[in-house]
Amino acid sequence: MLHFTRTKTILIWFTVALAFLFASPNILSVEQRAALPNWFPGRAMTLGLDLQGGSHLLMKIERDELIKDRANSVRDDVRRLLRDAKIEYTGLSVSGLDVSVKVTKAEKLEDARGKLGELTLPINSNLFSSGSVSEVAMREATPGQFLLSLTEDGIRYRVQSAIGQSIEVLRRRIDPEGTVEPIIQRQGDDRILLQVPGESDVAGLKNKIGATAKLTFQLVDGSMPVQDAIDGRPPAGSAVLYSNDDPPVPYLIQNQVIVSGESLVDAQASFDQQNNEPIISFRFDTKGAQRFGQATQQNVGRPFAIVLDNTVISAPVIRDPILGGSGQISGNFTVESANELALLLRAGALPASLTVIEERTVGPGLGADSIAAGNFASLIAGALVVGFMLFAYGFLGLLANIALIANVAMIIAVLSMLGATLTLPGIAGIVLTVGMAVDSNVLIYERVREERRTGRSLIQAMDNGFSQALATIIDANLTTFIAAAVLYFLGSGPVKGFAVTLGIGIITTVFTAFTLTRWLVAQWIRLKRPKEIPNGVVRLVPDITNISFMKFRNLAFAFSIATSLIALGWFAYKDMNYGIDFRGGSILELRAKNGPADIADVRTRLGELNLGDVQVQSFGSDKEVLVRVESQGLGDGAEQTVVEKVTSELSADYEFRRTEVVGATVSSELIRNGVIGVLAALLAIVAYVWFRFEWQFGVGALIATGHDVVLTIGLFAISGMEFNLTSIAAILTIMGYSLNDTVVVYDRVRENLRKYKKMPMVELLDLSMNQTLSRTVLTGLTTLLALGALWLFGGEVIRSFVFAMLFGIIVGTYSSIFIAGPLLILFRLRANPNTVTPDSALAAAKTK
Repeated sequence: MLHFTRTKTILIWFTVALAFLFASPNILSVEQRAALPNWFPGRAMTLGLDLQGGSHLLMKIERDELIKDRANSVRDDVRRLLRDAKIEYTGLSVSGLDVSVKVTKAEKLEDARGKLGELTLPINSNLFSSGSVSEVAMREATPGQFLLSLTEDGIRYRVQSAIGQSIEVLRRRIDPEGTVEPIIQRQGDDRILLQVPGESDVAGLKNKIGATAKLTFQLVDGSMPVQDAIDGRPPAGSAVLYSNDDPPVPYLIQNQVIVSGESLVDAQASFDQQNNEPIISFRFDTKGAQRFGQATQQNVGRPFAIVLDNTVISAPVIRDPILGGSGQISGNFTVESANELALLLRAGALPASLTVIEERTVGPGLGADSIAAGNFASLIAGALVVGFMLFAYGFLGLLANIALIANVAMIIAVLSMLGATLTLPGIAGIVLTVGMAVDSNVLIYERVREERRTGRSLIQAMDNGFSQALATIIDANLTTFIAAAVLYFLGSGPVKGFAVTLGIGIITTVFTAFTLTRWLVAQWIRLKRPKEIPNGVVRLVPDITNISFMKFRNLAFAFSIATSLIALGWFAYKDMNYGIDFRGGSILELRAKNGPADIADVRTRLGELNLGDVQVQSFGSDKEVLVRVESQGLGDGAEQTVVEKVTSELSADYEFRRTEVVGATVSSELIRNGVIGVLAALLAIVAYVWFRFEWQFGVGALIATGHDVVLTIGLFAISGMEFNLTSIAAILTIMGYSLNDTVVVYDRVRENLRKYKKMPMVELLDLSMNQTLSRTVLTGLTTLLALGALWLFGGEVIRSFVFAMLFGIIVGTYSSIFIAGPLLILFRLRANPNTVTPDSALAAAKTK
């Protein structure tokens, strides 16, 4: 396996060169990237909002509002069709999804059936396999009584259409010049994700989103005085609307729309030439111009109203027909309000209201601090891992470090090519990958040393070491990859970013550790022709160990059962400190503008706002404050009011560095998805272990990993650390690491089962544990060094996440040795496990 053809060598280094080429734009400034030649890759990773600042909003389209509008539209269509056909009717009404109408004359029933049947005709749609969808179903409840009902497929079609239309409207409103580059994506069936980098004015952003800008031109009803309509009842087909004057002026407006804002092709703010006041000039499309011209021709001398969001902007009298398809809107506009309204009119109206159900905002100051902390922590972690490998393996450690640097370059290159977003948890994923990537090299090198101790030549030891380590490397990394895949498909936001970097890192690790390192070792042997394996500064674990691990299995079982019961009992007795991801509510991170923060003053001022349970605590330095406000329990929109009140109260004295708001809808879904994610990852990993080994291994891995999950949850319960979405990511990653460790041990157990067919199970497990002890210790130490750097220097945002990971690494290593292994004895993987049988092979194995 140490022979490489010229073609394979070229391919290896071509891949590495491409990685450095595509990763290089990330160290250049924006101006330097813009000056690069066209053939040079110029795409860099997109920084997440937690690194560069910005706003993240998850919005839900109001499905009930869409249904109501569609039902009213069907009602109006029924009225129009029956009137045009001169069919008399009565009792036209809307109730939920149903529109009911009764035809009064029996001889007109067939005509009515045919006319109303037009509403049930399918419309073209690419959302369904049939290519069309029927929005309305019709039936006769009684003779002459027609019931037209909205279909579920039709409602789904309308919701999907509204989502697509809303995305385009939002894009035109937020980025009219195409310079902001917001991320606007469909999420699920009825949601839209909006991320705007660099936007810290979330209130202004929500104002742009919340304005519906529904513009209509309607006739004023002059059949009765407006005051009579207010005092009594407006005539059928009309309603009282008010102007935005102070005091508001009432108008009696006909419900029939002459032309709607959908026919506008342009709207610009300008000035009236007579009085120099701000106005809005508009222009219709051809169809709108025709309808508007026809209506003004037929109604000369009558007033008509320009209505924006059910408010009368103006109500001029039609002096002459307006045939040019253009006009102007005047009112009490300022230059700023005229520009904003013109922008909204150009963007178009949202088909339905959007409710913000999740909000996360990071100020630019916190983003800069996060970048600095992430970069520093990454450099420290990288230096520790590189130094440790040199310390443990000498020259072979240097070759492993070269492969490690190439590995990081490949991760960054792939993220850049994919246009992935790098978040702070994403940096944690890269750092964790760096720590775990060493595992593959350690597996190989320790295997090579074993082969050398059996008397094989250096070349044979190297060749056998790489060959025998391959299956273990693949098995161990696949388990972690499964956890990353589940994180990606069930996670969201930063968790998904962590999963992407971890998953890519696992793939690149297998390539660099097994291919690039093998090439480097082969070249070193070919050029230097060494006689012995280079040694490091010191051996942390002796070459030969004979620790009786299984002697302590009963004690370990008792300890694990006791600690697991304590963890479960504490979890059941005392509520965990759930973050807003799981219970809803708001989190605001503040920094005092002048001097240290006054925690007591903040607590007192917020206590007067009647927001329910408000927790105020220091966070990081003495200038920073973390405010938690419980869920208001009044729907998703109520949480937005909390942020507005807190901002209004404290903005004069504090800078708002981070805001997170999660409504009840999202929090309940995150709880469900979190539980499903853990269970799905656990079952997927165990299924793989079961498939690759035997049922005893699969069940043993399940119990050992479940033990680690229980103890980690117990850590959160006992310590009071906040349990949030990133905690789920930590648990899933711990599961992957624990299974990684367990699979390495099980792989050696399986190998020894084939090699020593008569060895008692207790001795075989002790032998396997001792053979893999060096790898277990070295991999654990490198991972702990990488995570330790993150914990010390990575900042407050990910500190609890990293602490859970540190705990999980220790627990996972313990369970792989003292839980997963001894369970094979209980499951009687080999009969008579305690029978002591002399075995020359075992004796030989211990003496070598």
